[in-house]
Amino acid sequence: MDMHQALKVEVRSLRELDNMAGDRLMSGKWNGASKSYVAPQAPGMADAWTQESAGRGGQRLTEVGEAPPPDGVRAALRLPLGEPAIVRRRAIHLDGEVIELTDSYYPKPIATGTPLAEHKKIRGGAPTLLASLGYQAGRVIEEVEARGATAEEAQQFALTPGAPVLTLLRTNLTNTGQPYEAMVMVMKVPRVLRYEMEVD
Repeated sequence: MDMHQALKVEVRSLRELDNMAGDRLMSGKWNGASKSYVAPQAPGMADAWTQESAGRGGQRLTEVGEAPPPDGVRAALRLPLGEPAIVRRRAIHLDGEVIELTDSYYPKPIATGTPLAEHKKIRGGAPTLLASLGYQAGRVIEEVEARGATAEEAQQFALTPGAPVLTLLRTNLTNTGQPYEAMVMVMKVPRVLRYEMEVD
């Protein structure tokens, strides 16, 4: 089994265990380091990454507009086949080096006519704006995979094509189960993703 397959199986198994917890003697709740990235910031505060990187990092908005979402994103947002989404593409950097490429997708009815569809940064980050529009995360689903970098990703990361990268598909849903944002992150390695489970 190669690294790509092993990581997919492991993460899928963790999600299955969480789903089956109610049928067993054990129940619990998963917590991860992503929490600050899906919650709105206090008034006047910068986005989560700017705060975490303590002035060493930032992000560059590279594209905003309509685009056909990848199959995984389309399924996550429950969009009909052929329906475009609003996408915001960003290059995330630390100490002047690009370490992550992030594409955030939104259903058109949610994003059209808001700053999400405009080519400019959003003060406090997208979660802060989304909360003001009535969309706040009640449930977050993350799917992690390892694969080789594409030629375009390798150029951005200063790697050779095929070098290992991590990808993360994060879907944010409201308390009522409505998906409103799906993010595809491609990360340069080494990278640590931390998850924690509270067991009742």
